[in-house]
Amino acid sequence: MREVVGIALKSAGYLVLEGRDGKDALAKMTGQKIHLIISDVNMPNMDGISFVKAVKQMPNYKFTPIIMLTTESEESKKRQGQEAGARAWVVKPFKPDHLLVAVQKLCLP
Repeated sequence: MREVVGIALKSAGYLVLEGRDGKDALAKMTGQKIHLIISDVNMPNMDGISFVKAVKQMPNYKFTPIIMLTTESEESKKRQGQEAGARAWVVKPFKPDHLLVAVQKLCLP
């Protein structure tokens, strides 16, 4: 899934930095400007909600918008994501063009 998202974003002209899971992604966030984060809820090593909470504690990234791209559609999970700091929730399966619309709306210059 990460590859599909990466291909869609790269073909639309975005530069993509990928993490295998939440811990790997956090390790790659070293202060460089990141305009948008897309995360799953269900990941090994660190779930997406914990990842979002950790990102929002990082001074360089606390205002970076986050899209959750997941199979989870329960309102309670969506609420947890929103409370953690996620700005959008996209349920799989998804159409790449719908994801790109969300990215364009949230991507900070």
